[in-house]
Amino acid sequence: MENRITELFKIKYPIIQGGMIWCSGWELAAAVSNAGGLGIIGSGSMYPEVLKEQIKKLKANCDKPYAVNIPLLYPNIDDHIQTIIDEKVPIVFSSAGNPKKYTPILKKYGITVVHVVSSSKFALKSAEAGVDAVVAEGFEAGGHNGREETTTLVLIPQVVEKLNIPVIAAGGIANGKAMLSAFALGAEGVQMGSRFVCSTESSAHDNFKKKVIETEEGETILTLKELAPVRLIKNEFYNKLEKVYGNKEGVDSIKQLLGRGRAKKGMFEGDLIEGELEIGQVSGMLNDILPASEILEQIIKEFNSSRAELSKLSDL
Repeated sequence: MENRITELFKIKYPIIQGGMIWCSGWELAAAVSNAGGLGIIGSGSMYPEVLKEQIKKLKANCDKPYAVNIPLLYPNIDDHIQTIIDEKVPIVFSSAGNPKKYTPILKKYGITVVHVVSSSKFALKSAEAGVDAVVAEGFEAGGHNGREETTTLVLIPQVVEKLNIPVIAAGGIANGKAMLSAFALGAEGVQMGSRFVCSTESSAHDNFKKKVIETEEGETILTLKELAPVRLIKNEFYNKLEKVYGNKEGVDSIKQLLGRGRAKKGMFEGDLIEGELEIGQVSGMLNDILPASEILEQIIKEFNSSRAELSKLSDL
């Protein structure tokens, strides 16, 4: 399977693992890359020294291309950028901010840059900033959601129509059939977060992984739009958040309730009651925890079989 994305990243399959905070350490990134996809270290939950250690461990266990995801609103962003340059990271996925400042700096060192967007407007701005590709992520996703709430099915063709650079589809994609659908809309790659949360190598707590595969349709909801829109599994923390909204207490009260380390408490430490549990809508379709290599194998097998089945359809 060859296209502009496999050529750009020098990978076998156009499948990219999402750089989810607290879930995307070096073990997962290495496993995905070694299996032919593109693994990503999620740096948004890491101190600068932790990111450096994670990159070194990945390079010691993987000789394939890999990437680092950087939320551009991260307080130590300059330290992360310097670490990426020093460690000669080949690919960077930026998100949650404007890529205009850092894209030229990274590309000066030969680093491939991809930016995550939630609208065709920001996709165009990213292309103007000089990125090599964009991830267009629909409303179904767990993180990096747009306030416009545009679904993946609607977003992808609009972004593809406006750009000349490759588009990677994200949001609600967890199997080969969804991947094929994204390709039919014009995407040349897919990024999957929730599916890889439920992998053996994911750094998410086992409690969180099990909760994700138990989550059913309708049990996640997009919230925290005033800060950074994320999709959460409904739990006791979410119920408290809803009371704040119901009482119209404002942003300060939301920030106070959220506090520090709420996402770490839920996803990394496994507190299913008071933790913030970020995951995509597609969690309702997930029912197992597998090694990353098996996940990729299943996706490619289903993609190919679904494509073969469609080819049998007679013309309408």
